[in-house]
Amino acid sequence: MEKLSSVGELEWYRNKLLAKEDARKTRVNICMTGCRAYGAIEVGAALEEEIKKQNLSSQVEVRSTGCHGFCAKAPVMSIDSLGVQYQEVSPEDAAEIVALTLKQNRLIDRLAFKDPQTGNPIYYSSQIPFYKKQLRRVLANCGRIDPTKIEHYIASGGYKAIVKALTRMTPEQVIKEVTAAKLRGRGGAGFPTGVKWRSCRDAHGRPKYVICNADEGDPGAFMDRAVLEGDPHSVLEGMLIGAYAIGAEYGYIYVREEYPIAVEHLSIAIEQMEELGLLGKNILRTGFDFTIVKVINKLT
Repeated sequence: MEKLSSVGELEWYRNKLLAKEDARKTRVNICMTGCRAYGAIEVGAALEEEIKKQNLSSQVEVRSTGCHGFCAKAPVMSIDSLGVQYQEVSPEDAAEIVALTLKQNRLIDRLAFKDPQTGNPIYYSSQIPFYKKQLRRVLANCGRIDPTKIEHYIASGGYKAIVKALTRMTPEQVIKEVTAAKLRGRGGAGFPTGVKWRSCRDAHGRPKYVICNADEGDPGAFMDRAVLEGDPHSVLEGMLIGAYAIGAEYGYIYVREEYPIAVEHLSIAIEQMEELGLLGKNILRTGFDFTIVKVINKLT
């Protein structure tokens, strides 16, 4: 990847990525985070092999994504063009999925969610009770993009917010916007983000730091892990905006070692940002400097 030297080059790169996308191509999204423990990697490999064998490589894209949220039925996969979700998929199902669903749009009963009252198959994710009333915000990209590919994040609108902040807003305006939105921390205290950013902005002394606490010490809480595994660039872009608002030059991420996929995806994302020039000195030639250092919570 070549380093982007201006906001204009970032937008040019985004448009280039969007132009490459083929709307006619069927996209198969397979969870490769929590579902790994149930054989998702093998499922993905079997699907890729069958797609090639049945001459569909030019028509189908298999995308490794973050969590779809339906962990009890892993491995989970969705087919974008049809709005279909299959669950508890095995490598042995790959040939049938390709031959019937991808080639003929025929749905497979045994792989569909079953209505708990009637036992009837529910093929479409929008009709599954678990998803029906959900409105995803923080996890909007999870299950849709490959978290190891910055191109997917940029094509989906990623880094537009930091560009807006750097080119059309002052740090004071960013803080006012966050305050007006009543954005709060995702921890138990729910502390107002605008108040926190204001106090940091007004604090004397330099340098200033942004600390991302992804330790997630609450029992049974996995909201930090899910977003770091499935959409790490959204966290990193948020840190950029926060850093610009408070006047920070350095960032640290405290992530526990027990989350190896989160550590892996976060490390890849940071390297990609550095390669594109979205971290470091004079980002996109806006005069804004910010460097992120990843910190792992090691066990003793």
